[in-house]
Amino acid sequence: MTNSSLTTTSNNSVFSGIQAFEDAQRIAKALASSTLIPTQFQGQQGFANCLVALEIANRMRISPFLAMQHLHVIHGRPSWSSSFIIAMVNGSGRFSPLRFEMSGEGESLACYARATDLASEQELKGPTITMLMAKKEGWSTKPNSKWATMPDLMIRYRAAAFWGRLYASDLLLGIQSQEEGVDVELVNVSTNLDELNAKIQPPTPVVQAAPEVVDELF
Repeated sequence: MTNSSLTTTSNNSVFSGIQAFEDAQRIAKALASSTLIPTQFQGQQGFANCLVALEIANRMRISPFLAMQHLHVIHGRPSWSSSFIIAMVNGSGRFSPLRFEMSGEGESLACYARATDLASEQELKGPTITMLMAKKEGWSTKPNSKWATMPDLMIRYRAAAFWGRLYASDLLLGIQSQEEGVDVELVNVSTNLDELNAKIQPPTPVVQAAPEVVDELF
């Protein structure tokens, strides 16, 4: 079971000082040389990712190895696996185990997650996820989408992620789920200042020259 007093700050932060940072680099170097961690953390290219994972693990007070096994880098951003989100909620000691309420089938399939806050005994119900929503958001229409082959599982994962972000965001450090990261559409944003300024700057008005007056000769 994870520590129920999880916080997002710690005196032992990787970036709390020079000594802490140097110690973290030695740990990251050892981890990066292992083949038992995901490839995005391996070798010299994964060294910096190991440092970030160490910081995340420290803030969540979990094993760095556990954090690395469930962190996925998608579009340059860290994402949790949905199974990890469920495990964090169920193991926090703050809530009853997540339960999933299913209804309908096929295109009418719907699901929401629910759990009870053990301190207040209040039932917490998450947003309802539907296959119509998955279609409109483009989750189920992407090439090789798991929504097409295992909708029952994917709809539960999305319901769990939504519930976690609403009621246990501190446990997840605000990091989205792996499935959400995959479904996000990339938008190209120009970093050229001249190009951006040209787009937002109003056009310069064209000043019409006054007609030239020619004296008539009599």
